[in-house]
Amino acid sequence: MKAPCMNRVYQIVLIVSTIGLSWLGMMIVHEIGHVVGAWVTGGVVSKVYLYPLSFSLTELSHNPNPLSVVWCGPVIGVLAPLAALGVAAISKARGIYLLRFFAGFCLIANGAYLGIGVFEPIGDAGDLIALGSSRWPLWVFGAITVAVGFAFWHGLGPRFGLGSANGRVSRLSTHVVSGLFVAVVVAELIFSPR
Repeated sequence: MKAPCMNRVYQIVLIVSTIGLSWLGMMIVHEIGHVVGAWVTGGVVSKVYLYPLSFSLTELSHNPNPLSVVWCGPVIGVLAPLAALGVAAISKARGIYLLRFFAGFCLIANGAYLGIGVFEPIGDAGDLIALGSSRWPLWVFGAITVAVGFAFWHGLGPRFGLGSANGRVSRLSTHVVSGLFVAVVVAELIFSPR
């Protein structure tokens, strides 16, 4: 009786930590996309806000090509995790399912952000529309990335203790992911401008 109970504790910690770390990681990669877009187009980044209790934001003091900078957030926000997953797959890294979950999370989050923004133009979607972008590329980007993201998640349930795994998960993965989650939260609380 005690072992199944501990299995469930590890399972819950793994699931909560993976979702939390994926959310924070997605915002980090998304903002890196805006920063790269700014640097490539001659923009000047003044601040990047990465705070665990709010949405991320990149402020520029000079932005000669705002349309490109805005698009770079979601585009790099999905391409960078896919590249990391590709490298991990080639190198046959352990725990690749965690990167697969993260890549799927980034695809779904960035895609939903722009796809739903077609109907409720806020954040990057609102900026893109205000800068003259048609709505259909946002919707297409959203539809494709969300579908691919869910495809990446397909079959991962047992790795997170669901279904036939009956709560059993890798304790090493649980410790690593929960430790990284806590480290990112602490780093953002200490270093992010408010």
